[in-house]
Amino acid sequence: MSDIQCLSRHFDQLADEAAACVVCERMRERKAVLSRLNGALDPRVMFIAEAPGRNGADRTRIPFHGDTSGKNFESLLASIKLTRDEIFITNTVLCSPRKPSGANDKPSRAEIRNCSGFLRRQIELINPPVIATLGAVALDALKLIEPHGFQLREDAAKILRWNGRLLVPLYHPSPQVVITARTLDQQKRDFRSLLKAMRAQG
Repeated sequence: MSDIQCLSRHFDQLADEAAACVVCERMRERKAVLSRLNGALDPRVMFIAEAPGRNGADRTRIPFHGDTSGKNFESLLASIKLTRDEIFITNTVLCSPRKPSGANDKPSRAEIRNCSGFLRRQIELINPPVIATLGAVALDALKLIEPHGFQLREDAAKILRWNGRLLVPLYHPSPQVVITARTLDQQKRDFRSLLKAMRAQG
């Protein structure tokens, strides 16, 4: 069996485990967004976001696809001439957390902790040269895998060292963040740092 066949088999096993997980009570009726649709298993960069959105990944099964956040993300990728075929994208929590009203909600600390094993195994299996976190929740979640002291406000768009690879913390491209914290043009400038990190890793 070739290395890529072995990687594919182990990834499919991990995706099956995630699909069967019912640890988080409020997400037992949701299905984990983890499959070959997440992207390349030999990516130039792994993106880690917060959680699948109700109108995006939870519906389309493709992270950052099908809603406004997805459109913004694809615009940011295009700004550095990066395609989905060259990346892998996942979330700190693989299922979609919802408020009682049905609206999107942030994952709780317990839910992030419950899913941290899946995140750690994705990183170990895919072994990306560069990781880009999208938002403070994703950056903070990495502490459960390898402790760090990075903060999004201070370290956004910096090229950092974490867990034997390069890390670039980025803002989340949600409409709320674009309006209140980091415009799309500012985020495009941030993505240039990601491009530098990718070039540095060959």
